[in-house]
Amino acid sequence: MHEVSIRHRQGRFVLQAEFSLASHWTVLFGPSGAGKSTALRVIAGLIVPDAGQVTLAGRTLLDTAAGVATPPGRRSIGFVTQQAALFPHLTVRENVEFGIHNRAREERRKRAMEMLRLFGAEPLAERHTQGLSGGERQRVALARALAPAPDLLLLDEPLAALDDASAQDILTRLLSLDTCVLYVSHDLAEIWPLPAEAVLMQDGRVTATGPLRQVLAPHRDRLLQQLG
Repeated sequence: MHEVSIRHRQGRFVLQAEFSLASHWTVLFGPSGAGKSTALRVIAGLIVPDAGQVTLAGRTLLDTAAGVATPPGRRSIGFVTQQAALFPHLTVRENVEFGIHNRAREERRKRAMEMLRLFGAEPLAERHTQGLSGGERQRVALARALAPAPDLLLLDEPLAALDDASAQDILTRLLSLDTCVLYVSHDLAEIWPLPAEAVLMQDGRVTATGPLRQVLAPHRDRLLQQLG
């Protein structure tokens, strides 16, 4: 069980959200500006909120009242956004190895190739990242995020800029994992089939939680428009 309770002000916007990740997959859904990305950045440790707590499998990662704020690199959390931030001076394999630099060389190489194979990107291993397509870059970014075997994977609309075939292939591969996933998507048609719980956000607040189709049922008209 992972628990999140945060309050954070950015200008006039106030994020005040509390939710649990009790399922293998949880979708964080809501309109643009609802606070979804900010919530992910707090969980990842990239933002220290004004107040709040984040616990991951019983470990306290954040407790502002107690002065606890575990650095991002020690949270056992992977984070992938819509724009893959890869190192251009490294090969694809070296990018994936970057997060596991403390392991022995052969172990790093083996793990990197395993992750690239998982996402169908093994043939890219010795290429540099310039010239990779958007889909290829996201496959590499996901392989890198998962290489350290994180306890939680945060996905902030990672498939939004991809064509439908690439997005569906990557999503299918992600669903085969045992890693706990918190997934932000703007695409109702994309998430509707997922075996997931949902957290619905609006104006910085959580307005509903529960089984995905139950929580998002009021938005089905938008889904039908997308499918039409």
